[in-house]
Amino acid sequence: MLTPMMRQYFEIKENYKDCILFFRLGDFYEMFFEDAKIASRELELVLTGRDCGLEERAPMCGIPFHAASSYIARLVNKGYKVAIGEQVEDPSVAKGIVKRDVIKVITPGTFIESSEDNEYKNTYLMCIIEENGSFGVAISDISTGEFKVTSFNSIKSTLLDEITKVNPKEILVDEKINESILEEISTVSQALITKRNLSKEICNEDELINKFSEVCIVNLNDLSKKVSGALLKYIYDTQKMNLTNINLLEYYDIVNYMTIDGNSRRNLELTESLKEKSKKGSLIWVLDKTATSMGGRAIRKWIEEPLIVKKEIEKRLEGVEELFNNGYFNEDLRLLLKEIYDIERIVGKISNKNVNAKDLISLRNSIDKLPGIKAHLSKSNSNILKEWFNELDELIDVKTLLSNSILDDPSISVKEGNIIRDGYNEEVDSLRTAKLHGKEWIAALENREREFTGIKSLKVGYNKVFGYYIEISKANYSSIPEGRYIRKQTLANAERFITQELKEMEDKILGAEEKLISLEYNLFVEIREAIEKEIPRLKQSARIIGNLDALSTLALIALENDYVKPSINEEGIIDIKEGRHPVVEKVIGNGEFVSNDTKLNTKDNRLLLITGPNMAGKSTYMRQVALITLMAQIGSFVPAKEANISVCDKIFTRIGASDDLAGGKSTFMVEMWEVSNILKNATSKSLVLLDEVGRGTSTYDGLSIAWSVIEYISNNKNLKCKTLFATHYHELTKLEGNIEGVKNYSVAVSEVDDNIIFLRKIIEGGADQSYGIEVAKLAGLPKDVIDRAKEILSSLENSNNDNHVEIIKEVAAEKEEKPKNKKSVFKEENYQLDFGSIEKDNLINTIANLDIMSLTPMEAMNELYKITIEAKKLK
Repeated sequence: MLTPMMRQYFEIKENYKDCILFFRLGDFYEMFFEDAKIASRELELVLTGRDCGLEERAPMCGIPFHAASSYIARLVNKGYKVAIGEQVEDPSVAKGIVKRDVIKVITPGTFIESSEDNEYKNTYLMCIIEENGSFGVAISDISTGEFKVTSFNSIKSTLLDEITKVNPKEILVDEKINESILEEISTVSQALITKRNLSKEICNEDELINKFSEVCIVNLNDLSKKVSGALLKYIYDTQKMNLTNINLLEYYDIVNYMTIDGNSRRNLELTESLKEKSKKGSLIWVLDKTATSMGGRAIRKWIEEPLIVKKEIEKRLEGVEELFNNGYFNEDLRLLLKEIYDIERIVGKISNKNVNAKDLISLRNSIDKLPGIKAHLSKSNSNILKEWFNELDELIDVKTLLSNSILDDPSISVKEGNIIRDGYNEEVDSLRTAKLHGKEWIAALENREREFTGIKSLKVGYNKVFGYYIEISKANYSSIPEGRYIRKQTLANAERFITQELKEMEDKILGAEEKLISLEYNLFVEIREAIEKEIPRLKQSARIIGNLDALSTLALIALENDYVKPSINEEGIIDIKEGRHPVVEKVIGNGEFVSNDTKLNTKDNRLLLITGPNMAGKSTYMRQVALITLMAQIGSFVPAKEANISVCDKIFTRIGASDDLAGGKSTFMVEMWEVSNILKNATSKSLVLLDEVGRGTSTYDGLSIAWSVIEYISNNKNLKCKTLFATHYHELTKLEGNIEGVKNYSVAVSEVDDNIIFLRKIIEGGADQSYGIEVAKLAGLPKDVIDRAKEILSSLENSNNDNHVEIIKEVAAEKEEKPKNKKSVFKEENYQLDFGSIEKDNLINTIANLDIMSLTPMEAMNELYKITIEAKKLK
């Protein structure tokens, strides 16, 4: 038969089957059965056993109560949920077994302990409901109190983009959700997926209004209300309390920000590098020099959600410009910001009832800097800084309360006393005096007894079991005055005594200390509750400080890196003079980055066809254009000499590809899926980057697809978007002049003594060869391989055989026969695509456009020579 304690354990565990239950037994949390096996494996704990009334001992492992937080963090970071089973009644008054219950469930999406890894990141919990052809999405960070909701048509790609942008730690879904959707979600997110019956587990509209106010709820559609209610109910169920910092529900529309799909976020390395998956090497690594955690989270959010409203972009840019032009002003502002702690997360702790006195001192010290910041903002001229000046609450009353009540250096634990400042409460002062005088009396007792007895080694000590005592060594037994002391305890080498007077003083001291600790804790709770009522004001000031920090940082980065303020237009023009890649420039340093111009518009330069060898910088160039555009739309200055940027609603990239072996998709399949997604979702206001489309299949197939994609982008009336198209298919350069908006550009290369030098400069005109063998040479392939490759290339180029299999046989035979003087012309008319006619038309146009009368004799000879060369190619 189960023991009473284990019966209690199973009753609690029944309701928390998906959690690892931390079961409080005295000073330890114990785990049993399968939970113990998991914890033992994941936390490297010793697995033991315990008699539980069953035939076999229950597997068991445990951790000290005071060290639980680090173990919980390790489990949660591995994707587990932890239920905290605590004693919920005083053991001293309990009849029978102490009552226990779960006081909190900690999940990846509700874990609020700060660490270096997540200090500058939000910990988001997301809820998804699909209903009647639409998705409802709600997200919350309970550590900062953020709570947002949106809804949109049931397009899986849009949902996946939103998940990629938010990057939640946990996703709450209905248990009836389609498995195919879960599979898609798992491909873009590593979040823990929690299934619940969301049709039943939901807060109704009245509960939402009570939580957020009718103003927040009244305009929401039914799906938004439902998904908000489901998320709020889950937060209640896990936190077991009403979190007062979650007090504002914000509805947002996904079209209010630039759309960047998951592939593009990864390719552009916005918040982590592709290779190392770390912050270093990403855009945020360059832009984030924020002074506060709140600023770090704000600038991350700006990067994830670039603006698309010209007025809002220009308002941010105006603020950055003012701080940029007033370097001393900005530096003084940043010195104040550096003294501010994470107000948002301190407020979260207040709401969660786990704030300590040191947190409140950090809050007080932070509020102390607000008047200085407000005074700085009073001198500002830009609209955004003026708005923040008017909205910033200095929270003088909160600071006054904390200054008067909490010690400057209080105890970490709120149940050990040493919290309340002298003069705040008369009873605290009285008890503290009694305790202090009592300890002074005891300290004097030791000297007095030594003088009276003549025993120099006599000492007065204390322990929790026996209280205060007088200890005398056995060597001095003979000197103990008869009848003066009462024996208390015998040790191996000493005796311990008390006196009646000492016992009475002990009762006074310990009584005062116990009352003092209890009183200080009760006063601390009162102070915490008083501050909790001011959470809306605290959150507003924290938001302004975070945004101000982000804006100040953008000004600092612009000054340090020689960025310029971009002009913003809505005419589809992207005109960048001497643009630079912000991350690559930072990595190589010393002004070695080669800048490049970019000109895109809705007419003759709508699609830039970029050719050139591998490793020459085509991908870097395309990424830099996208990043400069994105930086401009977050309100940042940009790495260029001059920039005029059109507002883009979406950025798409198809750069690089990798096999999705787990999904059964090849490189080419992944590439085609990405291109398909772009062609279906891009608009005329989008910026599209396409790198080597068609390279994953045969030459002719790839060439055909690339050509067709260019035609579709250029001719589709709903598309015609600004596009950078890098390719190795040099034949596509013939499309300039034949398809509206296509313009040829190439990467300049210098050839010196059979070697190539990449100049990293983008110039007008197409490249005439790929330099693939030269790149292989630079990569260090053996000389024999390089020499043989040149022989094969020469044979292929000079072969007059249209059959590829026969060409290979001929080239292989050449290795043995070494035939000489074998030359012929490759017959372009046998291409699958009719490039010959295009080339002839181009040659005719060139001749027809020549102004013979304006040419000098030498210029005429040069033009004639070029025409002859082109004509021979078409022969």
